[in-house]
Amino acid sequence: MASEAEKTFQRFAVLGDSSSSGAEINNKNFSKLCQDCGITDGKTVTSADVDTVFNKVKAKDAGTITFQQFTEAMKELSQKRFKEKSPDQGLQDIYHLMEGKNPATTSAARAGAVDLLTDNNKYTSSHHERLDDSGKGTAGREEN
Repeated sequence: MASEAEKTFQRFAVLGDSSSSGAEINNKNFSKLCQDCGITDGKTVTSADVDTVFNKVKAKDAGTITFQQFTEAMKELSQKRFKEKSPDQGLQDIYHLMEGKNPATTSAARAGAVDLLTDNNKYTSSHHERLDDSGKGTAGREEN
């Protein structure tokens, strides 16, 4: 089970950092891992708890944690998330939440810049008349 957690740890550790070897994870990616895997639930484990635990297990001058420190952090979070269970069972439940997870990426639907500029419904007044219904421009200004 821990090897699957280690694979998930490595997938999140390299997120956004092409030079990372996957051996250490930073706070941002640690928070993302906790959020994407469902470890943070907003009630018993919040993002503030995740940040506190990260800072507690990392070395004083370091900005990242190793997998060994990550395991310590997960033990603390599991005690908070699964209060009614034993520490070992809580840790196994945390690892179960992490199984097979990949960093979730969002892709915003983008309207092309040209589409926005050539939509004559957005223009008012005389500018509205410069584009026909297909978005193509008409001849320039008409001189009187």
